[in-house]
Amino acid sequence: MKEIITAHNAPKAAGPYSTAIRQNGLIFLSGQIPLDPATGQLVTGSIEEQTSRVIENLKAVLEAAGATLADVIKTTVFLKDMGDFARMNQTYATFFSSDPPARSTVEVARLPRDVQVEIEAIAVDTRSSRL
Repeated sequence: MKEIITAHNAPKAAGPYSTAIRQNGLIFLSGQIPLDPATGQLVTGSIEEQTSRVIENLKAVLEAAGATLADVIKTTVFLKDMGDFARMNQTYATFFSSDPPARSTVEVARLPRDVQVEIEAIAVDTRSSRL
């Protein structure tokens, strides 16, 4: 059965979609952009600052689902400029330092609110293996 995940300490969905869905032993996280959940304002700094905020938002959604970044098995990174890849990758690596998930990274023409990075993720629902 599909379960909607709502995270109170992450940005709210900005449209007709769920922040995350738990289904068949997996957690599917919608893309996160660098919104500060406390203020609702965009983090408009460097690609490193934006990437860090995005992954912190993903962490908050995972925590609401009873999971962690260690449970992530796949991410998709959307970059406004592939020239930012190396710098984004350095920041990304600090969050996924051991056993990193599979990943795709693509350059896109435009992202919501003209941010530099958006990341979506799929995680294993470790709760289902403990039940």
